[in-house]
Amino acid sequence: MLSVNTNAGALVALENLNNTSQQLDSAQNIVSTGLAVGSAKDNGAIWSIAQTERSTVSDLDAVKSSLQTGQSIIDVANSAGTTVSNLLTQMQEKALAASDSSLDTASRAALNNDFTALLNQINSTVQNASFNGVNLLDGSVSQISSLANAQGTSVLTTLGENLSLGGSIITLTSTTTISTVASAQAAISVVGTSLQNVDTALATLGTSSNALDTHLNFVSGLQDTLTTGIGNLVNADLAKESATLQALQTKQQLGIQALSIANSASSALLSLFR
Repeated sequence: MLSVNTNAGALVALENLNNTSQQLDSAQNIVSTGLAVGSAKDNGAIWSIAQTERSTVSDLDAVKSSLQTGQSIIDVANSAGTTVSNLLTQMQEKALAASDSSLDTASRAALNNDFTALLNQINSTVQNASFNGVNLLDGSVSQISSLANAQGTSVLTTLGENLSLGGSIITLTSTTTISTVASAQAAISVVGTSLQNVDTALATLGTSSNALDTHLNFVSGLQDTLTTGIGNLVNADLAKESATLQALQTKQQLGIQALSIANSASSALLSLFR
């Protein structure tokens, strides 16, 4: 039925054109953002999963920062400990030389002065082995903890190694001398034991540093894997979307023409009254 009041064809053409325009807007948004799921309205379940994983990736940045800080603290301690080990080696040489009973007084005094100076250097090195206010060598902290996961429920612990004079590792005291043959002979044994203890402590710190480094690499790899997984969920296939966009643009043009034809249909009624 032909009617000037209702143009059913035009209404259908307009509805189809509106649907095409909505699809075209969606396709353009996908192409411009590169995301098939850019908001909750696109796909609520997928968007929620992606947001949760994005939060985890962000939290892992804090884990990496904590691990790197721990590494730096241990590296400073290791560097200072190596210096202490070298100083003890020099002290052992001085003590051995001073144990020679044929030395004259002046030579023995010179060796003792060197020995005392090296002892003071050990104390200074240990006291200044700090990073970010944390010193693993002076006994001020018993351990440090570094974050191991994004939930904060797991940590990696590194124990402090007290290299202070007169402690359980360096048994030399600040008053130790090699001013006599007897004291020099006694110092040889004490320095040797202290040197062995320091090297053992450094090995322990080195193991802790390697553990942090291994976990840091794991966390970095985990971040990359999660980021890739998020992309698999929300990223668009741009080659496919490009083809879709072109098809919708063509469909929109055809829809406009169809609407124009439908709108002109009622004018055919005029021919009935000529």
